[in-house]
Amino acid sequence: MVVMGTEPHSSHEAASAGSSRPVRAWVRAHPADVVDVFVYVVVLNLAVEYVPSVISETFTHSLVTAVLLKIVLEMVLILKKAVVARFRANTSKVGKTFFGLVLWGIMIGSKILILGLIALVFDGDVVLGGFVSVTLLAVTLLLSRNAVRKLIDDPLS
Repeated sequence: MVVMGTEPHSSHEAASAGSSRPVRAWVRAHPADVVDVFVYVVVLNLAVEYVPSVISETFTHSLVTAVLLKIVLEMVLILKKAVVARFRANTSKVGKTFFGLVLWGIMIGSKILILGLIALVFDGDVVLGGFVSVTLLAVTLLLSRNAVRKLIDDPLS
């Protein structure tokens, strides 16, 4: 028995229906990440509006920038967590100094990575300012993300 409207009418529709399933499955499995991207878009567009050194030519650029920032910041947080664990587990002064320097390097390097990646991908259509403005933007993004997550995950509800 064939139900009306459930079968694709062409091979193109079948291909597009099959390719959208993994995306939907990922979105359903990671709703917090989707909310993070929305928060990043809002914060980024507020920065574009109120910080003269932050420029994004279009909303689409802002959306793609938010996704790139989400990916980079998640990688940085994972790396930072691993280094902090090593820092805390290390008992020698040399080890603590080394992992402290590695942590500092991650924090500095991540901002340089963000600036370079945005410059590479957008070729001047998106500018996040300099080191200081991208650092403040990253901190604001993470604080906003945490605030929205706490708001959504309110234990009193």
